Amino acid sequence: MIQKAKSLGADLVFLDLEDAVAADAKAAARTRVAAALAEPGWSGQLRGVRVNDWTTPWTHADVIEVVTEVARAGSVLDIVVLPKVTDASHVRALDLLLTQLELTHGLPVGRIGIEAQIENAAGLTHVNEIAAAPRVQALVLGPADMMASLNMRTLVVGEQPEGYDVGDAHHHVLMTILVAARTHGINAIDGPYLKVRDTEAFRRIAGRVAALGYDGKWVLHPDQIAAGNEVFSPRQDDYDHAELILEAYDWHTSQAGGARGAVMLGDEMIDEASRKMALVIAGKGRAAGMARAGAPFQPPN
Repeated sequence: MIQKAKSLGADLVFLDLEDAVAADAKAAARTRVAAALAEPGWSGQLRGVRVNDWTTPWTHADVIEVVTEVARAGSVLDIVVLPKVTDASHVRALDLLLTQLELTHGLPVGRIGIEAQIENAAGLTHVNEIAAAPRVQALVLGPADMMASLNMRTLVVGEQPEGYDVGDAHHHVLMTILVAARTHGINAIDGPYLKVRDTEAFRRIAGRVAALGYDGKWVLHPDQIAAGNEVFSPRQDDYDHAELILEAYDWHTSQAGGARGAVMLGDEMIDEASRKMALVIAGKGRAAGMARAGAPFQPPN
């Protein structure tokens, strides 16, 4: 599975030392993961490791062994995923340890980023401070642990608990994480959908968070990658229209276009707020490598 992961078309691949590894296998898994991340043959994805959380006896050894092995091999570690973060002190502790290791091994200080998993009520309560902590590049919802922390009455991760028939039982959690991420200019990532063979259900759950504005979602199986990329990319019509708005607004606000701040584009009024919304959609489309299919803006004669 590790060898296969090297060629997958995901944006980030992290190897797991936490929930995927039994307690008696932690030490052996740590050595295997460190060696694998240091090996050649990765195909351009960001590389990361999920370490154990600070309430366990394994966190410091996970970080030290993996960072040291990767640095000695002259390779790159991009991200450390820190699970079950309940307050910013967890992130600050990891930041200090990473700084010591970077100084020891001659690495640029601060290069290794942190993705903080928000997985319980305490983490959600302190999410704004966590988002502001050093090195944090993303907040990641850990849906299963969060649902357990809140005593949700369901065993299906991401689905609505039976009896909750109005609205979305996960909306407050999702929006709280998203607002904190946007406040501090970092990514918001949804956690995994565990029924790895049910691609349509994955697509539905991913579509919900993509609509809110999340930047991505974890995948557990290669079959989920294509669906995830599709869901988090704009629809072609939306991408084309966003580019059209940007072109039209750029022209109308110029001297040649009359230096106007609010104008009509067809039957739609566009202004500075429209430009900001279009930048979001166009940015996602460009990041996904989408090509413009619609006609460009033509200034009126």
